[in-house]
Amino acid sequence: MASQENSAAGSSGRALVVYPHLRTAPSDATASQRSPEARLAEAIGLAQAIALDIVHAEVVRLHQIRPATLIGKGGVETLATLIEEQEIGIAVVDAALTPVQQRNLERAWKCKVIDRTGLILEIFGARARTHEGRLQVELAALSYQRSRLVRSWTHLERQRGGFGFLGGPGESQLEIDRRLIGERIVRLKRELEDVKRTRELHRAARRRVPYPIVALVGYTNAGKSTLFNRLTQSAVMAEDLLFATLDPTMRTLKLPSGRKAILSDTVGFISELPTHLVAAFRATLEEVLEADIIVHVRDVAHPDSAAQRDDVQGVLTDLGLGEVVERGLVEALNKIDLLDAEARSTVIHQAGRQQDAVPISAVTGEGCDGLLQLLDTRLLDGIRPVPLAVELSDGAGIAWLYRHGEVLERRDDEARAHFLVNLRPEDVERFAARSRPAL
Repeated sequence: MASQENSAAGSSGRALVVYPHLRTAPSDATASQRSPEARLAEAIGLAQAIALDIVHAEVVRLHQIRPATLIGKGGVETLATLIEEQEIGIAVVDAALTPVQQRNLERAWKCKVIDRTGLILEIFGARARTHEGRLQVELAALSYQRSRLVRSWTHLERQRGGFGFLGGPGESQLEIDRRLIGERIVRLKRELEDVKRTRELHRAARRRVPYPIVALVGYTNAGKSTLFNRLTQSAVMAEDLLFATLDPTMRTLKLPSGRKAILSDTVGFISELPTHLVAAFRATLEEVLEADIIVHVRDVAHPDSAAQRDDVQGVLTDLGLGEVVERGLVEALNKIDLLDAEARSTVIHQAGRQQDAVPISAVTGEGCDGLLQLLDTRLLDGIRPVPLAVELSDGAGIAWLYRHGEVLERRDDEARAHFLVNLRPEDVERFAARSRPAL
């Protein structure tokens, strides 16, 4: 993927990380739960995820935002001196920089500057393994880059054919770059639509084998992949690294009752997730939309665990799952093995007062049996075998039963298909409502 950000990694591995903290920022429910130092620590973790050598990191406190450089003149000059003395090649600014701010900081600091969005895109570009993942990352990167062209696409210049009125040798380089990126974006969107259709076919096939779907979601580095491996005896990449897993993975999950489910491990969320990424990864996150149960894996040993919970719930709400969030997710309170005795006792006590929270350690396996039992109970809750007869001509009705229930028996006669199917009470009502005449 050719992008400004990719060239950053090659400039110099020595990096500066800066978190600009606006002291007079309006109160924000999520941001107020995080200290500037915690945000800086997260930014350092993001930078280390692409193997940058962090030479210096600091919180720059702002009284107001300077439109030209975000950071005040004195701060820019002080950091310029530090960058020169330490021979720093990359400056990571943990904020959303405008193209003008990014360009001005690069001129002042004489090094490569990337903002939070560029850094996350860089990580995603390094992590994507599947064809779909690479397409999504490239689409997000190009959508981001289109607004800040600095002649980085000159290697893609091509002489256009035709009569010249569509653009040819007379185009400025900037226009050529913009057009090339626009054309590539159109092609990527077309390819991702094909991927989306393929995913829907896979989902349709899973519906015919009526296994319920359990999706793991959570803040990046909360331990989703470690838990996934523990529950399914798999070997998905799981490291103490932000965004260690990018591409979604699905495996069969055996429940205590003997039933089976499909467990899905998804990309981790993060605060201020760039809108380009949310849009590009919507196809991947559709797996969450299809889930029967969503398990929110939380790192309860992290000092910002509550703020991370709110960030995850915010992303899920943006995806159209606000109602599910309001009803309450299953919470896997992970990493209790890292807590001291007092904090551990508090977490266990609080979880005991909640129906859908289980304290666990994905590393040691503690509490994982209890989590499986909770999932089993949730999936079996209210389900009962129901005898139903459906006209053979009602293909949509038959497909609906396979999609929403577990077909135990089927016997066909000349006119009807006779089923014994496990259904929840609300699904029995929904199926019955299909055949009622409209008033």
